[in-house]
Amino acid sequence: MNPVLDAFARPLRSLRISVTDRCNLRCEYCMPQEDYVWLERSELLRFEEIAELARIFAAIGVEKIRLTGGEPLLRRDLDRLVSMLAGISGIRDLALTTNGLRLGQSAALLRQAGLRRITVSLDTLHPERFTALTRRSGHDRVILGIRAARGAGYEAVKINAVIVRGFNDDELAPLIEFGRQHGAEVRFIEYMDVGGATRWSSRQVFSAAEMLQSLSLRYGAIESAGHHDPAAPAQEYRLPDGLRFGIISSTTQPFCGSCDRARVTADGMFFRCLYAHSGTDLKRMLRAGTATAEIAAVIRSLWTERRDRGAEQRLAIGTRAPLFRVEELRANPHREMHTRGG
Repeated sequence: MNPVLDAFARPLRSLRISVTDRCNLRCEYCMPQEDYVWLERSELLRFEEIAELARIFAAIGVEKIRLTGGEPLLRRDLDRLVSMLAGISGIRDLALTTNGLRLGQSAALLRQAGLRRITVSLDTLHPERFTALTRRSGHDRVILGIRAARGAGYEAVKINAVIVRGFNDDELAPLIEFGRQHGAEVRFIEYMDVGGATRWSSRQVFSAAEMLQSLSLRYGAIESAGHHDPAAPAQEYRLPDGLRFGIISSTTQPFCGSCDRARVTADGMFFRCLYAHSGTDLKRMLRAGTATAEIAAVIRSLWTERRDRGAEQRLAIGTRAPLFRVEELRANPHREMHTRGG
């Protein structure tokens, strides 16, 4: 199938679907406020509607789907949705990103339903830091969730760690060794000024270059792992002993030129870029009985017109402030990272 290309010849290959905007953590880099405006539960897409949209996207070239949130494991009976998505023709990769708090009790069930890969967020190995960062307890449950995922037979288990200067930039090597011990590839993420990161500042960004320098002092020369998928968010590296890890450097080294990802929120808003200010309501068309071919045509048209290069545009700003102010986020919750399913 010939892919749908945007204005810069970027294909539509990957789709991130948020199944809920709710989260059971309040991470400082994502949800730093005390209270939030939530989507109405009646507005959330039903599993059948999510599957229908997934089939439409698959028919026009999407090959990869990642389930996100909020925290996706807060959505009841998620294994039923996974089973529905796993059976869609053309979808060759089905993954999920979770904070891991509920993973211990659902890892095996999701794998049996057809989930192929899983990514767990773990920013620190210190329970007290975890509590400070997330304003919740549960560090031990995340560790148990990672172990459960390894035991469930997933094709790949990855660990995402957002690195914030002065908070956990001293944990790069310990996190890599934790990943080695648990058979999981670690991916470090630069602190991003996106969505609800209202307390972001450039001073807190610990860059990919600094991460590599720090790790090389511990391990020696670090090499590019090669064979990098240009559309993948992480640049892969290899330690001298062969262990692989990744860095997602969207803040200092954007990869907009090869981005093939679209996003659908839990209430059916279609976004062509994580940094976009507005999206398109696909749920309205679904519930109005719009023909599948017509919805597909709308998605094709929107992607063909796509010129988004949000992270690159942010990099070009001399003095950067958070993307949105708190009052803007409260007026439009679709601008929140936990709603868009970053």
